[in-house]
Amino acid sequence: MTLREMGLFALVALLILGTGVVQSWNAALFILNYGLISAVMALGVNMQWGYAGLFNVGVMGFVALGGLGAVIVAMPPVGEAWAAGGLRALGGLALGLGVILGAVLIWRRLGRGRVRALAMIGWLVAGFFLFRAVFDPGVAAIEAVNPAATGYLGGLGLPVLIGWPVGGLLAAGAAWVIGKTALGLRSDYLAIATLGIAEIVIAVLKNEDWLSRGVKNVIGVPRPVPYEVDLQQSAAFVARADALGLDPVTASTLFVKLAYTGLFATVLIALIWLTQTALNSPWGRMMRAIRDNEVAAEAMGKDVKRRHLQVFILGSAICGLAGAMMVTYDSQLTPSSYQPLRFTFLVWVMVIVGGSGNNWGAVLGGFLIWFLWVQVEPLGAFLMGVLTSGMAEDSALRAHLLDSVAHMRLLTMGVILLLVLRFSPRGLIPER
Repeated sequence: MTLREMGLFALVALLILGTGVVQSWNAALFILNYGLISAVMALGVNMQWGYAGLFNVGVMGFVALGGLGAVIVAMPPVGEAWAAGGLRALGGLALGLGVILGAVLIWRRLGRGRVRALAMIGWLVAGFFLFRAVFDPGVAAIEAVNPAATGYLGGLGLPVLIGWPVGGLLAAGAAWVIGKTALGLRSDYLAIATLGIAEIVIAVLKNEDWLSRGVKNVIGVPRPVPYEVDLQQSAAFVARADALGLDPVTASTLFVKLAYTGLFATVLIALIWLTQTALNSPWGRMMRAIRDNEVAAEAMGKDVKRRHLQVFILGSAICGLAGAMMVTYDSQLTPSSYQPLRFTFLVWVMVIVGGSGNNWGAVLGGFLIWFLWVQVEPLGAFLMGVLTSGMAEDSALRAHLLDSVAHMRLLTMGVILLLVLRFSPRGLIPER
């Protein structure tokens, strides 16, 4: 890492430390922890775009699947829901999967023509109605079990840290299905397809209450770190807090956030090591060759579609891991908060500003853009308050300027993106 690159990371560190001094250390640790999660997401997108040139605009769909994985693993099972309709719902899903596999076999075994078309239509129509006849009553029975508090199957009741790799695997599985059908498309069509699929994934999470409670949200996801209340009731912890001159409430929140920082930093460091090793390996050089000239790489005997699928799955798995980390940190799954177009744009800004194709650049962009995303609105409110302090209370211009504070985030992101593309088009830390 060069002196300039270390200086950029030092600048971001100073911004976060300054937040702790000026505002509060809780705010600084909040920015730091979400910066770590954002850096993991940016690494996943950078692997797809920076390594292989794949334009994935469905990032939030894979993040949401990662969060669902954490919920399925960590939440306790709802026994009444399982007894009411759990096995029937699972049987319906298995039946639906069997219908899909049967349709694939019919397509492969029968030759082109009217017979194959009629067989496919008949099989799919019959399978659909049979699937609904088995699945719908099971779902209705599950969602009728105490819908205000549960109304879903729950999870496996395992440690939540197991849910992190499971979330990554769930996103990877979805990426395999999507990649097998969409990676043959041109880059602009691939972007449209992945955005549409992300919308579908999030719509399923919002509406399938039996799986994720829908818009009612899953709350109380178990933590891998202690709870603040338990720390405040510990005599040893209270004594240590008093020795440091902190009240137990503040000390407990700081301790919990620092514990999350340690976990997230461990994951990020491991991912940086793995991605850097992959980038500098023959596999990484092959991926960059495919990105720069697919025709030449294919002429050299490289299986371009297979490698695209491979890197698409790996990048999506990393995004799913970040989604599981985020749900664990928030202790809740809120499907309505996954806004594909808005937050996918934010992750892409992180990658572009940091430096596409450079893992350290993606990490820098994750921290810097998240810091600005959090801090721009309160800073904008302060500046607008200063600018309008001399205006009359009923001034239309004053009211307009104060109302515009809510749009400062998107305006700032756009300005930063334009400035970087104009003066440093390869990002703050360009690919070497």
